[in-house]
Amino acid sequence: MSKSASESQERNPRGIPKAPFIADVAEFLGPDPNPENALKEFQAALATALNRIHRKYRYMDHNLTQRRRGLEDKIPDIKKTLAMVEFLQERREGKGASGDDAEESDDDDLENDEDSTKPLTTTFELNDTLYAEAQLEDTDTVHLWLGANVMLSYKLPAAITLLRSKLDSAQSSLATVIEDLEFLREQITVMEVNTARVYNWDVKRRRELREKEAKAGKVEAKAS
Repeated sequence: MSKSASESQERNPRGIPKAPFIADVAEFLGPDPNPENALKEFQAALATALNRIHRKYRYMDHNLTQRRRGLEDKIPDIKKTLAMVEFLQERREGKGASGDDAEESDDDDLENDEDSTKPLTTTFELNDTLYAEAQLEDTDTVHLWLGANVMLSYKLPAAITLLRSKLDSAQSSLATVIEDLEFLREQITVMEVNTARVYNWDVKRRRELREKEAKAGKVEAKAS
């Protein structure tokens, strides 16, 4: 495939090239008076250009599949973290609201205030099947793992904003990866169909040649 042809080749929004479809095998092989030469040239091209494109599609498919698995593991973790931080923020806001209305509170409200000031008892994950119990005191700060052994502290509103941004980005990336995977698998199918079409065309051509040779032999036999 020439450089100019590869530059003008149709691509998807992420730059993955679209596989060429061989609609007419005879036209693709060209008007070579010797079909054997044309077939040999095609087989050489298939072993280089088409196979190279096919291998490239397979490589991209493998990488995107791994990326999809990573995102599908990552998104639930972000959702769980976001839900917990939002819960802590709502809990703090509830305490603030109860403090503003303290002048109008009665005995029941005082009892609720006492419950809200108690540390929150919960469990946290140490390993896939190991959990520990902990008490969470009232706080306006959380620590978030950012990856590469990096942890930073954030105020609750800033943490919520960051996690929502990360979740939106991960979900958008996952949708893009799934779209690219579907596109790639279509192109892989096109390349496999191209190979099958050329093989079937060659089988049909050889059968027609044998039929012509058989008819010619019969004509010569009658003439003699």
